[in-house]
Amino acid sequence: MLKEPNSAGDLLRDWRQRRRLSQLALAVDADISQRHLSFLESGRSLPSRDMVLRLTEHLDVPLRERNAILVAAGFAPIYRARPLDSPELAGARAVIQRILDGHDPHPALAVDRHWTMLAANRAVGLLLAGVADHLVAGPVNVLRVSLHPEGLASRVVNFSEWRSHIFKRLSHEIDVSADPQLAALLDELKSYPVPYEARGLRKAASVGHADIAVPLILTSEAGPLSFLSTTTVFGTATEVTLSEVTIEAFFPADADTSRAMADMAATPASERL
Repeated sequence: MLKEPNSAGDLLRDWRQRRRLSQLALAVDADISQRHLSFLESGRSLPSRDMVLRLTEHLDVPLRERNAILVAAGFAPIYRARPLDSPELAGARAVIQRILDGHDPHPALAVDRHWTMLAANRAVGLLLAGVADHLVAGPVNVLRVSLHPEGLASRVVNFSEWRSHIFKRLSHEIDVSADPQLAALLDELKSYPVPYEARGLRKAASVGHADIAVPLILTSEAGPLSFLSTTTVFGTATEVTLSEVTIEAFFPADADTSRAMADMAATPASERL
């Protein structure tokens, strides 16, 4: 039996290898024989719908890619992928916005799988002051804004550490998702020059937090602002779009930052410099 290019067997094998699992290890996890798995990957046997779902569950394949494997196996996709602005997802949008607004006066934003900003609270807007118009016109990629010389890069005190953290995180996401658009984004970010202002900033600026997390430290009119970030996802999402939404919340890493953000939030826009 000849396999079609990008057959279900090919895709299952690719994801197994990406997860660094042997056929035996996956077969034991999925409670099937190694021989059966070998036949599925080689195309000598065709997987049932339930088998595709079982294997992709054990391989932790993203929902979008699970749909692709189902289609390759000759089945209809089962995970819906409606736009976040569709009426059916109004409840989810409201939950996201409540989380973001509840984090005020500290910055919080929601991004999709490619780090495009979907929603944000007002504190994010305060921190984006001075960013070049072309970086915030239309869809905003928050990693691009973070590292671009005309974005926040010149204001990141611990630029070297922050850039390294972004690269490692993005590399991990590429490894997990096999998303070519993320790979292209990483190449783009790596091509950015180090801003002149960042070259003279202290490399050891994150001392005091480096043993627990890499902070984001920004210069501002109120002095240095230091944040530690947390990530929130919809852990039980069965909708492709929701499964790809990530909420990034930044918490003040010190009392000075907490006071500065509260003061900035309380200051009318007309009085800010």
